[in-house]
Amino acid sequence: MDEAVRISQLRAELHQHNCRYYVLSQPTISDFEFDALLRELQELEARHPELFDPNSPTQRVGSDLNHEFTQVAHVRPMLSLSNTYNKEEVAEFYRRVEEGLQGQPFQICCEMKFDGLSISLHYEHGQLVRAVTRGDGTVGDDVTDNIRTIRSIPLRLPDDAGYPDEFEIRGEVLMPWESFERLNAERESREEALFANPRNAASGTLKSKNSATVASRGLDAYLYYLLGEGISGRGHYENLQQAAQWGFKIGPQMRLVGSLAEIYDYIDYWDEERRHLPVATDGIVLKVNSLTQQQSLGLTAKSPRWAIAYKFQAEQQETILREVTFQVGRTGAVTPVANMDPITLAGTVVRRATLNNEDFIRSFDLHIGDRVQVIKGGEIIPKIVGVNLEARDETLGPCVEFVKCCPECGAQLVRYEGEAAHYCPNELACPPQIKGKIEHFISRKAMNIDSLGPETIDDYFRRGLVRDVADLYDIRVAQIAGANRTRELSARKIVQGIADSVKVPFERVLFALGIRFVGEVAAKALARSFKNIDALAAATLDDLLQINGIGVVIAQSLLRWFADAQNRWLIERLKMAGLQFALSEEELASHSDRLAGQSIVISGVFEQHSRDEYKALIERHGGKNVGSISAKTSFILAGANMGPSKLEKAQKLGIRILTEQDFLAMIE
Repeated sequence: MDEAVRISQLRAELHQHNCRYYVLSQPTISDFEFDALLRELQELEARHPELFDPNSPTQRVGSDLNHEFTQVAHVRPMLSLSNTYNKEEVAEFYRRVEEGLQGQPFQICCEMKFDGLSISLHYEHGQLVRAVTRGDGTVGDDVTDNIRTIRSIPLRLPDDAGYPDEFEIRGEVLMPWESFERLNAERESREEALFANPRNAASGTLKSKNSATVASRGLDAYLYYLLGEGISGRGHYENLQQAAQWGFKIGPQMRLVGSLAEIYDYIDYWDEERRHLPVATDGIVLKVNSLTQQQSLGLTAKSPRWAIAYKFQAEQQETILREVTFQVGRTGAVTPVANMDPITLAGTVVRRATLNNEDFIRSFDLHIGDRVQVIKGGEIIPKIVGVNLEARDETLGPCVEFVKCCPECGAQLVRYEGEAAHYCPNELACPPQIKGKIEHFISRKAMNIDSLGPETIDDYFRRGLVRDVADLYDIRVAQIAGANRTRELSARKIVQGIADSVKVPFERVLFALGIRFVGEVAAKALARSFKNIDALAAATLDDLLQINGIGVVIAQSLLRWFADAQNRWLIERLKMAGLQFALSEEELASHSDRLAGQSIVISGVFEQHSRDEYKALIERHGGKNVGSISAKTSFILAGANMGPSKLEKAQKLGIRILTEQDFLAMIE
């Protein structure tokens, strides 16, 4: 047989076996037989690189190359759903649908709300061509390489299955409980930080720049919405059943109902039964089934009127409080943590819960040995919500007292006026604060040294290689290459990543310093107003308060930071390392006051620049980005598909609406 024909044959056969195993759970061959076919295909493809196909079954393993994500505008906005938390609000939704459809009969499609990361998959001629995350609903990240590694997502659909030439299908990428527990066990054995829940694990995995890492973590996907010009079905439920025939994994829990009572029955059943599902869920989605009726009901600016999400009440368990420990964060904030007898909540074992602050502890009059009620807030963060006072007796331990000194360095804690948290003021010598500041410094939105991570920073700190952020620039390959230079390749990558960071612009360097209360927005405003670090260091309280967005709290924090001799010496060392502590001539030339004093709302989809780029342009020319329209709004920068409610409000208030072309002409 011709090898090109055999390659085509093997690809089709393996795609079918993938579907039977990962989607239908009905395998027809053994793992050994599957692996033998896959090895044969790999060998043939190696001999015929000219026949490379990105959707071949062999590409499921991913690549160890790093891929930067590009942002892609959604063809159709990915709106979020309105949430409801009780049956009364479900009944109100049902009543609104009845009124909106003016007495027409309608059906509701009930389906599970899977707790993962929303994804949009685009197919052309039966092949996956692009996968985009939800992002902000208008623009998302292209994660196609990573999505190709998820075996329940078909890369190529069966020939002649009746699908349109082009269509989009949306769904949720998630990590099954089994994969989540295996991943955390592996991380624990390596003394790495554990993922808090499957959703965080799925999100972090899908955003990995290494698709081989994604392939190893066992992600899954359920699809829940089919779109496209060639979609012929009359109903949402019918469309998804058709998609299942094409090979997509659709939640088998879907049900069509025709009354409010049937919706309640569905909610009651799955509120209990969901605990037996292999993946995390946090609610139920209710959708008007008819596509014609969906179109008639229409959309609000943020969500469709024909759908709503019912969120399950957080599961609550009672357990015994054994100990309270205290953790110190990057900013010096000290957080009390309850250590309890283990309980199972929302599918995970919980032993610890946050106690927030001293006031929170006092509100419960907590004692060691108390029986406490615990929930998972949003089914993610464990939280104590009550104490069983009837169970208290004379054998209880002492009342929980908040510590007076830092548990890490022993410094006397302080509590700033107007704040609930206690802080360790010893920010230059307290180990968690030092490591936290370095981790913040290397983070993506700061210096973006992605070759480093928290575990590596902790290792360097224990070995005495780093005691502040300036020490990073003194690290040499020989120091971190390991015995017999076994890690030389990664060591060179780390050193190069640190060296490359000196190109990061001033505003991000200022944010990276980790000055308390100085976030991204404040750092941009300060950099653009003072132009260089020396002018900022010399600024008075009055000078700082003149800057839009800089209040007394931020200003006083800046004055305290620059008054410290060690911080001033840190700046000098970073200058010697080559970091940018002034706006470049190019940046200075691109700035202006054309939009000074103007508050601008951005809405819609744009062609020439992304929304983030337009926000940067507005700030560069002295304007202020605001999220909602009010009488103080100067104008709206509007692209295609501007929300109808925003348009109506703008017209009512008489606010100008500028197109991309109008805006670019204004600032040029």
